[in-house]
Amino acid sequence: MLTDTSIELRSAKPSIMLRAVTWLMSKRTPVFPHAASDFRDYMAARDLPKDAPMPAKFEQRFRVEHWEAAGQPVVTLHPKSGAAEWQMLYFHGGGFVLPMFKEHWPLAAEMVEQCGVSITVPLYEVVPESSYAVQDAIADAAFAKLAGDHDPAKIILNGDSAGGHMALSLALRLARAGGPQPGKLALFAPWLDVTMQDEAIRAVEPHDIMLKIGTLRSCGAMFAGDRDPASAECSPLYTSAEDLALLPPTRIWTGRHDLFIIDSRTFTGKLRGAGVDAKLYEYEAAPHVFMAVTPTRESKDTLKLLREFLAN
Repeated sequence: MLTDTSIELRSAKPSIMLRAVTWLMSKRTPVFPHAASDFRDYMAARDLPKDAPMPAKFEQRFRVEHWEAAGQPVVTLHPKSGAAEWQMLYFHGGGFVLPMFKEHWPLAAEMVEQCGVSITVPLYEVVPESSYAVQDAIADAAFAKLAGDHDPAKIILNGDSAGGHMALSLALRLARAGGPQPGKLALFAPWLDVTMQDEAIRAVEPHDIMLKIGTLRSCGAMFAGDRDPASAECSPLYTSAEDLALLPPTRIWTGRHDLFIIDSRTFTGKLRGAGVDAKLYEYEAAPHVFMAVTPTRESKDTLKLLREFLAN
């Protein structure tokens, strides 16, 4: 059954804490260089990236499993009481080229504690040192392992930014294959079009303190490799209605000061048009992946909605 409203503004004014954090972020060196030429130079000169280590206190806070999928490391955090009813497969963001950030670990911890899920986090190899095929392989293998141990209908795929792309792409591969399917799909500020074609994005760009169109296009081309970046395989915004109709109930969260807000709106409309139970939650003046700033009102609201999504 379709939801009554496809887009909901959850916060018409940013919280004081979010405004403060956003200001501090604007003063720091950006995660990605803002000029496309600088991004290419940065990638050419960088050292092999390493995932931020899981905080040591998590071993006491959760029941932790370390395992491998497709030869790559995976971490599962269970509540102390043991495996939860809902299993979340979560893909971290970073433009496909950056490893797990230290900020991802507190977000994962909050989802375990606030939503009562077990969360599985693949620490996938990144582009260009590796390839999209290797990233797909760990996603496929991790889901297969979870689906073999748990009811697939109680698996939710989730991810932020490029990780949202990975979660969505996995859901589409599984739907086309016709085997076990996840029960739900949640996307935090997903990157849906690596070519950033919609001209409406330019009006948002001055407000986005993290992302810039040219840099993202260069990054998207690097991720695409030998494929067409504008293909549905690389840019799921262009997935056919026939394939979209196979997706499970889907929720999307994006800030209005995030370049991805435009494509999030378009994609929500496409999902609804294909008959999918889909909804987009927007937050005024919120930056990219704002939910990772876990003490904010906006992050807490995101996890509240996610908890309700799992309960219904």
